[in-house]
Amino acid sequence: MTLLDTFLRTLETTLPVFVMVFLGIGLRRIGWIDQPFINTASALVFKATLPTLVFLSIIRADLDATLNPPLLGFYLVATLVSFGLVWLWATRRIPHQDRGVYVQGAFRGNCGIVGLALAANLYGDYGLSAGGLLLGLVIVTYNTLSVAVLLAYHPEKSMNLASTARDIARNPLIIAVLVALPVAASGIALPDWVMTSGNYFASLTLPLALLCIGATISLKSLRTESGPALGSSFWKMVLLPAGCTLAAWLAGFEGQELGLMFLFFASPTAAASFVMVKALGGNARMAANIIALTTLAASLTITLGVFLLQSFGVA
Repeated sequence: MTLLDTFLRTLETTLPVFVMVFLGIGLRRIGWIDQPFINTASALVFKATLPTLVFLSIIRADLDATLNPPLLGFYLVATLVSFGLVWLWATRRIPHQDRGVYVQGAFRGNCGIVGLALAANLYGDYGLSAGGLLLGLVIVTYNTLSVAVLLAYHPEKSMNLASTARDIARNPLIIAVLVALPVAASGIALPDWVMTSGNYFASLTLPLALLCIGATISLKSLRTESGPALGSSFWKMVLLPAGCTLAAWLAGFEGQELGLMFLFFASPTAAASFVMVKALGGNARMAANIIALTTLAASLTITLGVFLLQSFGVA
């Protein structure tokens, strides 16, 4: 396969995802998508269609092939190290009141939508099932670390471990993973009509979610104010994906495992980070700018990353 063939194959994987994001930008600008639609669609995806997609992908999976403790363990360690490095950098370079927003934006990726969509495009059923299992770890880790760093710089609030644990336990995606694992392990076959209906419902997830991501991007905000958001975005889209993927390769990961981890490491900042910052009274504009910058950059950085990994034959 020539480099041109590899590049064209890479575009076939990444372009459909980012076309939907940019389509969301366009539909919002011409008024076909408004804020009430975004709120309703985002809630539907988070509470229902995405958990259904994760559940179905796991129960269809061969757990012997997709349940990979070394991969899960490496991703956890890499996330914790990345989080620590960014926080250390922020303590020396970023104003005190913005450090929590900066750190969260730099490590918390949108793995549940962008990462999973790209994994499905690149690796099919393996990408969905293995990505769904990895997503369970991601949800717990990202939410816990995000709450910790945001509250560390909040003057009036402190971290409540009980409420944090309760919120994580109630997360629909966590529930979907926990319910799906015993079903998959038991070999129970759901009726065909249930699977077909579930597939119809789950198929709404990625188009709706990607459109909403695009529709929430504010180009006007980017033009008027970026500030430390640029630095946080550079960590998220360049430094951490490159460093973590290189470390994974040196640790012996390759093929689909390495590719899956890269897609999750390289996913743009999660839209949920804005919601959390706003709820805690942080710099919401900075959080929104980080999401916008990383989402726009992802079409280039992820495409280039997948191209390089495939060109060198390691993913």
